[in-house]
Amino acid sequence: MNIPRAEVMNYFAETYRQEYDDLGVVGVDAILDRGRTWDLAPVLKSGGAIVFPHVHIADCGPYVAATVHACLDSGADQVLAIGVLHAATDEMDAAKTRATQGVTLYEAEPLRGVYGEGLPEAIECWKRDHGLYGFRRLLLHEAERRGVMPPKLIERYPFLTGPNPETLPGIEELESMARDSVLVSTADHCHHGIGYGDSPEDTLYFDEAGMREIHNRIETGLHLLDAGRCAEYIQHCVEVVKSDWRDAGPVVHHLRGPLGSNLIDMVPSDFSNSIYASPKPTWAAGALVLLERA
Repeated sequence: MNIPRAEVMNYFAETYRQEYDDLGVVGVDAILDRGRTWDLAPVLKSGGAIVFPHVHIADCGPYVAATVHACLDSGADQVLAIGVLHAATDEMDAAKTRATQGVTLYEAEPLRGVYGEGLPEAIECWKRDHGLYGFRRLLLHEAERRGVMPPKLIERYPFLTGPNPETLPGIEELESMARDSVLVSTADHCHHGIGYGDSPEDTLYFDEAGMREIHNRIETGLHLLDAGRCAEYIQHCVEVVKSDWRDAGPVVHHLRGPLGSNLIDMVPSDFSNSIYASPKPTWAAGALVLLERA
């Protein structure tokens, strides 16, 4: 099914908003309480980072909540959130394909850069991107629940980072802000199944064996990034796990590296019953990943 990219992005933005609205205050409070399963503030205090997923809130909500608690418990005045900029236009998608296939250099692509509030807007779709929606909403809700002022939240969206994040236009601003912020990011580290282009004979269901295999594939990619092998990591994202962290991941490691990745929990999220209307299995893996200073 060839669905316009803008329509897909609008669908997810509206779906995620509705999922949170449907929970109501009691439901959101329950998710925040479940986030207390993990105490992650020490990771942020020691200069590491936390990566939370943005699959369905019913599945990944506690991971997002755990990250919110870590930010508030750290006592930080400022949070720098490195978002995923999903390709919302054919032009963006074509640029990613060209660069990944080596048709052009990343540095030659005119859309390459960092986007967000107050920055040049060659791309404006970051304003509607759903990746940080849940974190933004839970952070405000939990601060109100605690009766405290929320930390300043700065959202930045790198696009077409490539294997050399130090050359990304706008990286100097991120380096400066990172020195005064705790750092978090979001990623869905694996999109798998028929709806994501896998052949029926190669698909895995999210049973115990399938989850174990996907877990291993994700860790393989994360360890490439830990080792500074950015080009190989990007190819792994594209060819093996279809991760959307291919731009944000190298940036986070540049800002805080060297880092060691620790995938501490993972949940499947079914996307067959969505705008894709795809046969099962069509799912994403939502992983909670700690990036600790090596």
